[in-house]
Amino acid sequence: MNLNDLQPKEVFRFFYEICRIPHGSYNIDAISDYLVAFAKERNLEVRQDQLKNVIIKKPATEGYEKEETLILQGHMDMVAVKETDSDIDMEKDPLRLDYKDGCLYAQGTSLGGDDGIAIAYALAILDSDSIKHPGLEVVFTVNEEVGMDGAIGIDLSDLKGTRLLNIDSEEEGVLLTSCAGGMRVHALLPVVRIPSEGSCVKVVLSGLKGGHSGAEIHHGRANANHTMGRILSELSRKVSFNVAMLSGGEKDNAIPLYAEALLCIENPDMNALSTELSAIEEVLKNEYAGKEDSIRITLCESECEVVTMLDEQSTKAVYEYLCSVPDGVIAMSGLNPGFVETSLNLGVLKLTEEGLEADYALRSSIEQSKLFLRDRVDMITRAFGGSCEFSGDYPGWEYRAQSPLRDKMIRVYEKCYGSLPEVTAIHAGLECGILLKKRSDLDCISFGPDIYDIHTTKERMPVDSVKRTWEYLLAVLSEKEQG
Repeated sequence: MNLNDLQPKEVFRFFYEICRIPHGSYNIDAISDYLVAFAKERNLEVRQDQLKNVIIKKPATEGYEKEETLILQGHMDMVAVKETDSDIDMEKDPLRLDYKDGCLYAQGTSLGGDDGIAIAYALAILDSDSIKHPGLEVVFTVNEEVGMDGAIGIDLSDLKGTRLLNIDSEEEGVLLTSCAGGMRVHALLPVVRIPSEGSCVKVVLSGLKGGHSGAEIHHGRANANHTMGRILSELSRKVSFNVAMLSGGEKDNAIPLYAEALLCIENPDMNALSTELSAIEEVLKNEYAGKEDSIRITLCESECEVVTMLDEQSTKAVYEYLCSVPDGVIAMSGLNPGFVETSLNLGVLKLTEEGLEADYALRSSIEQSKLFLRDRVDMITRAFGGSCEFSGDYPGWEYRAQSPLRDKMIRVYEKCYGSLPEVTAIHAGLECGILLKKRSDLDCISFGPDIYDIHTTKERMPVDSVKRTWEYLLAVLSEKEQG
């Protein structure tokens, strides 16, 4: 199918334009300037702040002047990840979009449906002369995926609206009314390097599913970084080696699906090493049966380009540290069955000249649980002689007992589909909690179309779901409450 034929055309037109502009986190100047130019070309009121957040305002259409002003909100940045063999430079190159099995995806990279679809929906509405709507205030924030920097720094004092639609959810038919809070943790474990000796072999862990560390942490998938620590620990029982290089993952809020280690071994017996790693692989496949179906540990000889390796004590400290830090779901909610309460994800791991660097995404819907888990990671890291830095601390979004916007969204959904939407919470972080700290009078709901495997190279967005959610959004905009 020709991509230009996908419906709704007015939405996908802008989604394609967005995908031509690189917009990974911290690389948002171009997309921000694009939004400003869009508004100016249409004579819409626009404000761009120093952080590159953008707010665009559009008056109500005829007959809707008395309706409550509505705030539409989404973020500009995407989690920009790619396959290891992809030649795309995600700082400079456009995405290569394709269509298969009813879904839009990007070849070899993440798609950025999170949150490009929010931008596309909003621009299609702002561009239209025929869509009926109340006064609109459209808020586009920056760097949501790396600490919600835009939401933290944005000024909302000039907004009239008190009802906010956050279009940053990835499950059609679900209205989100609260979310967990979280923070980033950067740990540094000092190491001692010595001149490298012996031959080099590379151990690669691949074939994992990965996923969003908030939306998919409950699936119990393997974390490549933690699992590599376990592989090295198990291997050390049979083989003497020194770690020379170690890396895994790309983003702290994405469950890593790949990790590799370069080991220095004196006179390595490749057959014996392969046998040991195959045995470890079988153990992992058995433990993750039904969760990870394609776990693969590969071994290969490698050019010894490194001039140093970790000494014996540092090598042991590295894999024991990775085995000691908790991973995944830490606690489930006792009040909301099936809901993750607290979790930890080691998303990025790299061995640098400074030492072993580990970046975590920490989440909890209970503030004190969040702080205690922070302290646990800090205590474990310090026990191994390291240190931690904390950043991007953001609050949770508490459920609001009285919500006219929620009532309207439910009412319109039932009119459209003859059934009720699911009204629930999410473990992933949303900007609503931060925005509520600035404007306590905001009445917020988060929703969106289906998007599968976000924050991974398998990300895909069902076109039919985009269309249905678009029609639902238009119905919400056109539903009058004033006589």
